[in-house]
Amino acid sequence: MTSTSRHTDRTAHRALRREVPSTAAVLADERDFTAMRRYRTFPFDDHRSYLRQMETLLRTLTAQGVLTTLSLFDPAAYEAYCAARDLDPDRPGSRTRYAAEAARTGATVTYEGEPLSHLLPLLVEEADRRAARDHATALLARTGNCAECGTDLARAAFARATHAVHQLLASLGDGSHHLVCSVAADGPPLLAVLHATARDGAPPGLTETETLGFCTVLATGLALRAPGGIVARSTTPTDRDTAADGRDTVRGWSLRDSWLRPLSTAEVFTAYCTDADTGEPVPPEHGVDYAPGLPLTPPPGTHDHH
Repeated sequence: MTSTSRHTDRTAHRALRREVPSTAAVLADERDFTAMRRYRTFPFDDHRSYLRQMETLLRTLTAQGVLTTLSLFDPAAYEAYCAARDLDPDRPGSRTRYAAEAARTGATVTYEGEPLSHLLPLLVEEADRRAARDHATALLARTGNCAECGTDLARAAFARATHAVHQLLASLGDGSHHLVCSVAADGPPLLAVLHATARDGAPPGLTETETLGFCTVLATGLALRAPGGIVARSTTPTDRDTAADGRDTVRGWSLRDSWLRPLSTAEVFTAYCTDADTGEPVPPEHGVDYAPGLPLTPPPGTHDHH
């Protein structure tokens, strides 16, 4: 083979490498890292050093034009994965196969050169959002049909939740809105977040994944008649134009009788200024106004009469 042929082959190889995507699964926290250290073939001793080396690898792949999808490495899920497939968990090849599976089925983000310290919280947030949606979906699936009229309770609750979200966003109007829905269901509380921006009376801009997860969690609360609610934090065009300190407005609704009932200003203040873990009051946030929730009208003809 001539030197020209070898050079051509190397160039073609590099070009092809840029067209083959890569996947990586990262141990995001110290606890998960420690769990993997029990395996003899796991080559790392320090979590910070591990993250630095992972970031160096990701940056190198990006510099080569390789697109890398990043997922979370869950040691417990990895152990179950290996047991189900009769794989030795103390082998690098098993970790490689699990990383590919995690990228295929789990929460992922695309690495584009940013520091891992910025990217990992987004990945953990996406994983939490997906877990909440999956848990809510499982709870909804158990509701079955109404014993009196045969209505699919999950479908009816989802339609009701979708109507509630559209009406809520329409009531909030123009501005940037950050909504959090919480439902006390079986197991850990369900949480979902929705970001929406509306301008000049146009329909709000929403992401499909966030909207689906938010409506699913809300539908679970409606179907199960579980305690919960929604808090909306809004920055309106008027706020941005006239308020020198950039004040936001917080409103709230509680789940009651399979619908969203507006909270009073005092109830919103209490809910927003109470530590969720301890129940102790926390100081009100600077630059935030508290307002009552807006009335929302239930849709006609939905399954709410039993």
